[in-house]
Amino acid sequence: MSAWSDKFKQEAPDKKKERTRKILTVLRKAYGEIPCALHFSNPLELLVAVILSAQCTDKRVNLVTPALFKKYRAAKDYAAADPARFQEEIRSTGFYKNKAKSIINCAKGVVEKHGGKVPDQLDELVKLPGVGRKTANAVLGNAFGIPGLCVDTHMIRVNGKLGLTKNSDPVKIEFDLMKLVPEKEWTHWSNLIIHHGRVRCYARKPDCAHCSINNLCPSREDL
Repeated sequence: MSAWSDKFKQEAPDKKKERTRKILTVLRKAYGEIPCALHFSNPLELLVAVILSAQCTDKRVNLVTPALFKKYRAAKDYAAADPARFQEEIRSTGFYKNKAKSIINCAKGVVEKHGGKVPDQLDELVKLPGVGRKTANAVLGNAFGIPGLCVDTHMIRVNGKLGLTKNSDPVKIEFDLMKLVPEKEWTHWSNLIIHHGRVRCYARKPDCAHCSINNLCPSREDL
């Protein structure tokens, strides 16, 4: 362990919260207000897009969804979709059989339990087939404006490097961050950290030398 990382080893909770807010301020200054990378125009479209984004790039999903959204305009349309045909329509996103099953069954749940309208409550969203907390929080935060921490692989990696969590379980990480990030900023934090993970804090070789928050990160490489 380096002398630099030692400085953060015994960081008090209030100091960690203060550092978290500084990170938020710096990242917002560096990147501005980062929107959700998935393209959508309503909660249903985002729900479908997030399910498709599992093990797939947002860029690929955004190539597939325009035709999909034009054809399937309501939850009832997805619910009535032919599974084999739908699989082919989303094949390029990978794991298309499981994704097709999740989306069709999720849509059936939206129709049967919520009258065709995507619910705006976490507890109701996670009851839908194929919807976990990550997907639910992404929909709540970006489609409904209800703050949510969307813990994906970038959030797991970057928040761990920042020393804001020691957990690897997404749900535990979410609850760790709830104590540090102001609630009104949960969605902004998620979008900023995910973006930072894509453009600077790479999984294989983080670009610490050009990182705007390297002086706030205990995992930075020697500069």
